[in-house]
Amino acid sequence: MQCSVPLFDAVPLITVFVCVVLGQLLGRIKLGPVQLGGVCGALLVALLIGQTGCMAEGSLKDFAFALFIFAMGFSAGPQFVENLNLRGLRFGVLSIIEVVFVFGIVMIAVKVLGLDAGTAGGLAAGAATESAMVGTAIEALNRLGLAPESFKALQANVVTAYTLTYVFGLITIVLFTNLLAPRLLGIDLRQDSARLAREMEDENGGETGAPAAPDLVGRSYRVAHPGLTVATLEAAFEARVAVERVRRGSTSVPVAQSLVLEPNDELLLVGRRDAMLEAHTLVGREVAGTETNDIVLVERDFVMTNKEAEGRTVSDLRREAPVDVRHGVFVKSVRRMGMQLPSLGKIPLQRGDVVTLQGLQSDVDRAGEVLGKPVPYGNKTSLVFVGVALIVGLCIGHLSVRIGGVPMTLGSGGGALLTGLASGWLLSRRPTWGTFPPAAYELLKDLGLAVFVVCVGLSAGPQAAVLLREHGLALPVVGICVSLIPALVSLWVGHKLLRIDGPILIGAIAGQQASTPAISAVVQTADSALPVVGYTVTYALSNVLLPLMGPAVVFVAHQFSR
Repeated sequence: MQCSVPLFDAVPLITVFVCVVLGQLLGRIKLGPVQLGGVCGALLVALLIGQTGCMAEGSLKDFAFALFIFAMGFSAGPQFVENLNLRGLRFGVLSIIEVVFVFGIVMIAVKVLGLDAGTAGGLAAGAATESAMVGTAIEALNRLGLAPESFKALQANVVTAYTLTYVFGLITIVLFTNLLAPRLLGIDLRQDSARLAREMEDENGGETGAPAAPDLVGRSYRVAHPGLTVATLEAAFEARVAVERVRRGSTSVPVAQSLVLEPNDELLLVGRRDAMLEAHTLVGREVAGTETNDIVLVERDFVMTNKEAEGRTVSDLRREAPVDVRHGVFVKSVRRMGMQLPSLGKIPLQRGDVVTLQGLQSDVDRAGEVLGKPVPYGNKTSLVFVGVALIVGLCIGHLSVRIGGVPMTLGSGGGALLTGLASGWLLSRRPTWGTFPPAAYELLKDLGLAVFVVCVGLSAGPQAAVLLREHGLALPVVGICVSLIPALVSLWVGHKLLRIDGPILIGAIAGQQASTPAISAVVQTADSALPVVGYTVTYALSNVLLPLMGPAVVFVAHQFSR
């Protein structure tokens, strides 16, 4: 088939990147709290350009999807594995509800509306706003042994059904989490988040925003009160300030918790800026100490791997850790799946969390060795590590088991997803084994998925109108049901049975549908990062369970249609 646009016909790759760029621009358009995003935008543009006959042939589609699904698994790996326990099961119930109800509603639609396997796969992917399911569903179609023309038609139906239902599924989950769910729970999302944050004592003194000035400072003070010891002075600061050096006359005195301070001793204090405001009252006047000129305060990221620290909060660790480990070390932030958690004293840490420590180099290194492994510096990707993991995943994906005469395999996408999960978890435990920086895997996720959907969108363009004429109005209605019903059930279960706090529960519901736009809107509405606590768990689980459900939807729908 020839493209009617000469430039696109001469250089097909230009078509792909034009769709990606225009799709990203279209996806930025925001109507209230709803924003399509670059993936749906790229797919819409590809469907339109596909009407001209422009296509992207070859293995580019499969290559792009393998990179995307591996990177997605890698980013979710630490959280997915760490939540395969009783603690994670509490939130995992919501992801299971999502999978069960999405599958059930789609199968009802298959029987009532007579949907084919391709339309069923696209409906599930779009209404659940899980773009990765488009790839796993198309891979499953490819293993049904269909004639080329039949496969091409069903592939087009996957893309068209996804595009139709994604918009309605996205609008539904955004409006549900931001407007309907708080009303059903009888809460004001902003006020309830603020109340819950106050109950969860902030390790940084309740400050959740980034300060305008550096939050860690070093100052010198002259002791004015007799009888003070290092231990009693640090206790008076509630461990938010540490005595790093003591100068008595012209001699430096070794710092120890039992050291009795004498009047006129010069102390170098390092700690939180706000706590340092009380130093002149507790210690004495500030002096222009020469000791402050040669101190270097550092900031280092560590992957939390210490099994004994798992499940404990930052406050627990500060209280329970030996003084020689925690002295002079301050926790700036905790990131989980790339999202910063509120630094709250009652949020348990998990292995794989990235904890940012501040303090003197010696103090930070000492505490970091106990907490976990330092995040390697640099922005290089270990292509050998990533390449081997992809090779293993693609091989696993082609292993086949026949069930009821139907060959069941994970496919390339499922295999790459599993090795991505394993690789992400492995590097969270052994960061020195390889490097795959967040910027690198985010690029692979965004570009890989965009290129994939453009390729299938261009191929589906000519057949898209057929599905629109056959099921046009019915699919959006079913899409709304697929998005809304699991969210309602999860809200009731989470509130009545699991007793999850409202803001965290709403964040978890956004995560169970793997909706980044929904959690972004929730955080903005709540004016708090607290909903992220629930979102990270269900997002990691749903990002694995929903794509793996894609082949099941296709195979069962195919059996129904025979």
